[in-house]
Amino acid sequence: MTDATMRPRRSVLYMPGANERALEKAKTLEVDALILDLEDSVSPDSKADARDRVCAAARSREYGYRELVIRTNGIDTEWHADDLGAASQEGPDGILVPKVNSADDVRQIEAAMVAAGAPDHTLIWAMIETPVAIRQVHEIAAASDRLAVLVMGTNDLVAELHAAHVPGRAPVLTSLSLALLGAAEAGKAILDGVYNDVKNNVGFEAECEQGRDFGFDGKTIIHPSQIEPANRIFAPSPKAIEHANQVITAFEEAAAAGRGVVTVNGRMIENLHVRDAERILAFSESLANR
Repeated sequence: MTDATMRPRRSVLYMPGANERALEKAKTLEVDALILDLEDSVSPDSKADARDRVCAAARSREYGYRELVIRTNGIDTEWHADDLGAASQEGPDGILVPKVNSADDVRQIEAAMVAAGAPDHTLIWAMIETPVAIRQVHEIAAASDRLAVLVMGTNDLVAELHAAHVPGRAPVLTSLSLALLGAAEAGKAILDGVYNDVKNNVGFEAECEQGRDFGFDGKTIIHPSQIEPANRIFAPSPKAIEHANQVITAFEEAAAAGRGVVTVNGRMIENLHVRDAERILAFSESLANR
């Protein structure tokens, strides 16, 4: 468990890089992380201006505890090299690259960041949003120690599969599960994709609960109204924190007394339960100490 994987990312909000007002408002939002976007939310004729605005925002260091990430345009676009170079020089917390399809892509991104002078704290975030990426997700996740976070691009994935956006996400459950397996095997954080209907609070909360239960570390979001539900659902509940403390206490007391069998509320406790309790308490502490 590393600082990079334990950092709270319950809510990760995409912000349009060309919108000065949105970049200013982001400083006041109760969000764990911000993705300042140079890709989908920016028209081709605004790319250079958006790059300047986003780099100035990163340079300002005015976003407090919020993890600040810049999303570049894709590797196969005319803007990618300039985006990656400029972002690397400003040293945000992370650089998110769309449509990362292979371990070679990760190594290419890392080499370009190093060449541009990116500081060590600027991590690679990789979007997983194509069938080929899903089939190679572990190799992508394990390609570099600098790669810290996988981000599901579910809109693009649904489109490439010629599937449909439906409640419960049955068409992409296999892809989500494979991505989660790859991230867990490589020890990397992984974020769920966006929910498009910003007026459907019930649907959004249901999808957050599904993502949490699957094992995602948080949710990428597209509107400030989605921040509070994501923060609440992806945080340990008071009941979970209480249970984690009970597990740790019972295990320590049993070890001190030389007992091999540990129970909490009538249920057997094993080492795996202790590790999970420690993870919950560490995450809760990281939220409290920000």
